[in-house]
Amino acid sequence: MHILHTADWHIGQKLHERPRLDEHEKFLEWLLGKIKEENVELLLVSGDIFDTSLPSADATNLYYRFLHQLYTETATHTIIIAGNHDSPRHLEAPREFLRMGRIHVVGLAKEPAECVINIPSDNPQVSVAAVPYLSENELPHVSYESEIEKSERYRERLKSFYTECVSHMEKSLPKILMGHLFVHGGKETKSERNIQIGGATAIRVSDFPDDVDYVALGHLHRPQTLNKENYPIRYSGSPIPMRFNEANYRKKVYLLEISDEGALTLAEEIDIPVFKDLCIVEGDENEVKMQALSENWEGKYIQVKLTLDAVAIGINDEIRGIFEERGGDVLSVEIDLPQATEIQKIQIEDMKQPTDVFKQYYQEEFGKEPDESMVQTFKDLVQLAE
Repeated sequence: MHILHTADWHIGQKLHERPRLDEHEKFLEWLLGKIKEENVELLLVSGDIFDTSLPSADATNLYYRFLHQLYTETATHTIIIAGNHDSPRHLEAPREFLRMGRIHVVGLAKEPAECVINIPSDNPQVSVAAVPYLSENELPHVSYESEIEKSERYRERLKSFYTECVSHMEKSLPKILMGHLFVHGGKETKSERNIQIGGATAIRVSDFPDDVDYVALGHLHRPQTLNKENYPIRYSGSPIPMRFNEANYRKKVYLLEISDEGALTLAEEIDIPVFKDLCIVEGDENEVKMQALSENWEGKYIQVKLTLDAVAIGINDEIRGIFEERGGDVLSVEIDLPQATEIQKIQIEDMKQPTDVFKQYYQEEFGKEPDESMVQTFKDLVQLAE
C-alpha cells in the first residue's frame, strides 16, 4: 500500500498582494499526476487547506475540482484535517457527501474515537488518527491562570487525546497519527501563524504515544523530520514557498509504503517542482541594476534588497522598471540606509512651518539636510493634503 503525506496547501494565499492560484493549480495538477504514477492508495493532507477561514470562490472551486478529479480518475482514499488557518465547520460541512467519494474530512474533534479511520473500511490495511488543529480557545476557562499553566494544560490535552486515539485503533494494523501543531525542535520559517500559547511549545516528541508507526504533521512550512525512538515525526511542509526566504530549499511530499508483512517505511522523499521562481537580488544601486540588465527575469517574482549611501528619489520605480523590461515582477524593494548620528533637535516653539518638522525628521533619519528637490516634493504633498 502506498501513502502520500502532504500539508499546508494554503490555497488562496497572496504574496505581496499577488494572487497565486495559478501556482496552486499547477501543484494540484502535478499532485494528481504523481498519485497516478505512484499508484497511491491513501492521500494524507495535514491541515491548512486554505489560507483563510473564508476562502474565495476561486480557491474553493479549485479545491473541489481537485477532489472530484481524485474521485473520478483514481481509486485513492483521502483523509483531510483542518489546520489553524481553516474554518473547521466550513471544511467539514460536506463531509457526508465527500465520504461517498472515499474522502474523509475531519474539521472538529470532540471525541478521539471519531478521529480514527481505517483504510479501506472493508479490508483495513492501516489505521489513521486524523486529529485536526485543537485550539487552546477550546480549553475550559480557569481564573488567574498563567500562560505557562495554560500551555501545560494544553499540552496535557494533546497528549491524552492522542493516547485515547491509539486505544481505539486496531492493534494489528500500522498506525499513523495526523496533526496540525508545533512540536518542540521544529524549525519555523516565519511564514506560519503563531499557534504557541504565550510563545510556549505545544508538545514535545516524547509526548506522542509509543505504539505508533508514523506521525504526519502540518503547520511548519519547511520539510523536516523529528525522530522519536521508534518512528519518525514528520512535517511535509508547504508545496510552494510562502515567502522569499522559503525559496532557498526544495519543497517535498513524502511517499510511504506498507509491506505485505505490515511494516510501514518511507519509500521516497519526492521533490515538488518549482512553479514560480522567487528571487532575491541584493547589492548597491549599480550591482542591482547590473544584475537586472544581465539576466532574463521572465515570469519571476523578485525581492530587491538595496543598499544606499543616501536617499535617492524615485529609485524604487527605477529599479522596478528595469526588471519589468526584462520580464520580471518586483514585489518589494527593501532599502538599507546608514544609521543617522545624533543631531541637535529643533525646539517645538521654533517649528513654525511643516517644512521645518520635515527637515528635522530627515536629518535624524539620514544624517544630512534634504536637498531642494526633496523639500519641494514635501511642499507639493502638503499642498495636496491642504
